[in-house]
Amino acid sequence: MPVLETPRLLLREMTPHDAPALRAVLGDEETMRWYPRGFTSAEVDEWITRQISRYPSGAGLLGLILKSTGQLIGDCGPVWQAIDGPAELEIGYHVHLHHRNQGIATEAALAVRDYAFSTLGCGHVVSIIRPENLPSRRVAEKNGLTVDRVVFWRGYDHCIYRLAKAGAP
Repeated sequence: MPVLETPRLLLREMTPHDAPALRAVLGDEETMRWYPRGFTSAEVDEWITRQISRYPSGAGLLGLILKSTGQLIGDCGPVWQAIDGPAELEIGYHVHLHHRNQGIATEAALAVRDYAFSTLGCGHVVSIIRPENLPSRRVAEKNGLTVDRVVFWRGYDHCIYRLAKAGAP
């Protein structure tokens, strides 16, 4: 998958070498508060392996690199998700707590949205967000997604935000 670039960020394929930095994100309880819990080291390794297996299809969460420091501060990318019917392309993102409220997730998700429409040819994208997760909901809304439906998924209610590509149903 090609590297996506924004004014402040590089989004690139993850490698096993990213595990320590990604553990600081996915293993942090506050960063992962909308998940059942933070990830263990083994779960982070599995997470990276799963993303690497997705890359040949053009999908998969990418390492989110802050250009100014070269530091991996999270992940963002397109992931196919079967929610309550056929698989839909989700824009997923996790940004370490110390880098929130700076527009980073919005900037990264916008680049992924544009990639999904232009390169992957998707007719629409979704984001799957717990109703209480107001910061993630704001990211989706800033990128033009609106609530399409609410579903019970993986043990919790989730808002399914959706945006159709211009001209698509």
